[in-house]
Amino acid sequence: MRKHHSYKLSLLICAFLISNISAQTDHLSKVWVSDQGDGTYKNPVLHADYSDPDVVRVGEDFYMTASSFNVAPGLPILHSKDLVNWELIGHALERQVPIEHFKTPQHGNGVWAPAIRYHKGEFYIYWGDPDFGIYMVKSENPTGPWEEPVLVEQGKGLIDPAPLWDDDGKAYLVHAYAGSRAGIKSILVVKPMNKEGTKTIGSGRIVFDGHQDHPTVEGSKFYKKDGYYYIFAPAGGVSTGWQLILRSKNVYGPYEEHVSLAQGKTDINGPHQGAWVDTESGEDWFIHFQDKGAYGRIVHLQPMEWNNGWPTMGEDPDGDGTGQPVMTHKKPDTDTHTIKTPKDSDEFDGDSLGLQWQWHANPHETWSFLIPSKGQLRLYTQEIPNDSNNLWDAPNLLLQKFPAQEFITTTKLTFNPNEDLENEKAGLLVMGRQYAYIAVQSKEDGLYLVYSFNEDAEKEGVEKKEVITKLEGNEVILRVEVDKGAKCTFSYSENGRNFHKVSDENFKAVEGKWIGAKVGIFAIKASKTNDSGYADFDWFRFSK
Repeated sequence: MRKHHSYKLSLLICAFLISNISAQTDHLSKVWVSDQGDGTYKNPVLHADYSDPDVVRVGEDFYMTASSFNVAPGLPILHSKDLVNWELIGHALERQVPIEHFKTPQHGNGVWAPAIRYHKGEFYIYWGDPDFGIYMVKSENPTGPWEEPVLVEQGKGLIDPAPLWDDDGKAYLVHAYAGSRAGIKSILVVKPMNKEGTKTIGSGRIVFDGHQDHPTVEGSKFYKKDGYYYIFAPAGGVSTGWQLILRSKNVYGPYEEHVSLAQGKTDINGPHQGAWVDTESGEDWFIHFQDKGAYGRIVHLQPMEWNNGWPTMGEDPDGDGTGQPVMTHKKPDTDTHTIKTPKDSDEFDGDSLGLQWQWHANPHETWSFLIPSKGQLRLYTQEIPNDSNNLWDAPNLLLQKFPAQEFITTTKLTFNPNEDLENEKAGLLVMGRQYAYIAVQSKEDGLYLVYSFNEDAEKEGVEKKEVITKLEGNEVILRVEVDKGAKCTFSYSENGRNFHKVSDENFKAVEGKWIGAKVGIFAIKASKTNDSGYADFDWFRFSK
């Protein structure tokens, strides 16, 4: 009897452990996991376009934000316990501000290079909008609600801000300038702020001019350690630069300089712009991006050590104090061992749209609805502005980041067009300065599968469209396979088993304006009507 009870207890324990493991890995990406499961990790920790990342530690928790540019929601908030395993837990901006301005796509504008800080029980995020000025938003809880954004300083070309509250309670702000708006660049300024951090209260002082040795110095982050003020600032350009460190005993300088990280003999180009953060156990780490073209600015994690008051990041094989990136390394010393990744696939069976989704502009509430009883997402067709056939101007594109170098995306849709209209369309899209899609299109005599691509979307290029086949019904499964080099192959299936390629030539995805290529879904129409057709999407899945 004891053996029987012991056997039953063992079965129950095994069932519990399997259930617990399943729950922990339920949302684990099938295409990119950084944690190797053996106490080490591989870079990048996020193979996704979290550009200009910044991180803050609060106790044993780490919180990251990143540039979101023109999309909505903006200012992603990610959470980690070990700097390797990250989850997307929310956004600090439900809509881009000014609201009306961002109702149409504003490619490359909006949220540039934010800085996240924790001060007196509240989270603060500062960012520069190159057309409007420096904004700040705050919350007591990183998952929200976040307060309405405050315009800390109005002006053109004010970018890459970071605050610092000094030991005496005084507050300062460092930032750079965008030459495209301000007419000056490659300098950093420090300005005093009110103690609440809501307004700059004095003129700035130039603390560094990078024109001679460190062109395009920007991306500034402000810290204080052991009596020194430190400004971490990348220089040399997004895809080719290095991580510059400035330090001074006085907040306004003069500042000494040191290069702490560069490409070295590695393949990791432009390793810079990010965040210094420490663990509770006293380790130091540096989070930064690498510009990978169509894949965006992906996120790397480097070990960091202080020597003679200067940090060195990554590994330093020649001992000159300037490190180079590591590709694998022992994980940070933390207590957590749970493997996590941001969500990518979506079954559309929740109460709200997955956090990984972003619209091309501030959305209207009638663009989409979840249907919980069916586990579907409904997109209503929307007219493209300016009577254009170019999706570059379409605000209602529902997209997400490329999550890996190689992946397959598959979605199932049921299309119900308006019977009085022609040329309504819904489908699967890869979007950038060039784009391509496979879609179902309504015509007078039925539904057709079409494949379109635009090789110059940004400059009002014209779509090239090919009609693939007439569909027997209104359900279809659409797929795009992305290989190394961002080469995309589109296919479709009417039975869920046999997939047919739509073109013998691969479409090559390219980046958007300051962002990586994205993949997602859309529903559009050619003319305005008081009742739109719609597409119901059953799921959107990533696989290898």
